[in-house]
Amino acid sequence: MNIAVVGCGNISKMHLKALSESPDLKIAAVADIKPERADAAAEQYGAKAYYDFDELLKNEKLDAVHICTPHYLHTEMAIKALEAGANVLIEKPCSVSAAEVEALRAAQAKSGKQVAVCFQNRYNNCVCRAKELIDSGSLGKVEAVRAFVTWSRGAGYYSDDWHGTLDKECGGVLINQAIHTVDLVQYLGGKCKKLSAHVSNDHLKGIIEVEDTASLLMELDGGATAIFYATTAYAENSRVFVEIKLEKGKLRIEGETLYSVDENGETEKLCGKADAEYYGQSYWGSGHSALIKDFYDCLKTGRKFEIDAFEGGEAAKIVAAAYESSKTGESVEIK
Repeated sequence: MNIAVVGCGNISKMHLKALSESPDLKIAAVADIKPERADAAAEQYGAKAYYDFDELLKNEKLDAVHICTPHYLHTEMAIKALEAGANVLIEKPCSVSAAEVEALRAAQAKSGKQVAVCFQNRYNNCVCRAKELIDSGSLGKVEAVRAFVTWSRGAGYYSDDWHGTLDKECGGVLINQAIHTVDLVQYLGGKCKKLSAHVSNDHLKGIIEVEDTASLLMELDGGATAIFYATTAYAENSRVFVEIKLEKGKLRIEGETLYSVDENGETEKLCGKADAEYYGQSYWGSGHSALIKDFYDCLKTGRKFEIDAFEGGEAAKIVAAAYESSKTGESVEIK
């Protein structure tokens, strides 16, 4: 299969490395508006460098395109790639508004191609095991969820030309760092029907245009509620915490470890992280390579990739609703 990676910044390294490890996948082309970055990636992986996305689509016959560009370009580029006949793997968020989510879903359906949204934490051992236990019904119904993301991002992180901007990043901690955990809340606890949210810039005023702190109260399918807190104002990148309260106990995810907590408060470790190489930072989770491998297995076998524009778009809609709620002060329904 011929593959292109668009956007040769930091996150692309995870995609390029995973692709290079599959002998039946060829990195045919890379693209970036900064020629030096495209050239460096092209030289490292034996690909052709492009500095214009439209030129790449015009000149290359591609089986799949990986989109690793700033957020505001994700949906537009994905739709163009689908229209050109390629399957698409999009870094999170797949879209920056509810309208974009619907446009991407329509493009996927019309194209007949596969779309993947890169929520790699769903492939972590702890998440797979938690989902299995919840779906089995052995612990009863989900009653509540709480989740916390407390990471550290200083002024240096925002020194490029798009992080921290409203027009390109289109948000802060919620749409960037914490959207993975937003996805896990609705994946494990039930889809979000309605929410109230507050976002603020607490520690980088005058440096960034977007929020560094967010809190959400979510109403989930099945009657459960979820509370969610995220910040990049903490002193370190601590492990993500997600707790699911069920009728017969709790499941608690801390980083890549899953614990069960019974009705008497007794805690048992159920599983730890996989013995896998980390691409990037360990607190991101180790699922990038597993997700990419699964996506290409789906393309080879015709099996449907689960985290597509419909499933993967749910977290983007939650984030968009949270920004709307914070702006208006009212709760927002998600349709």
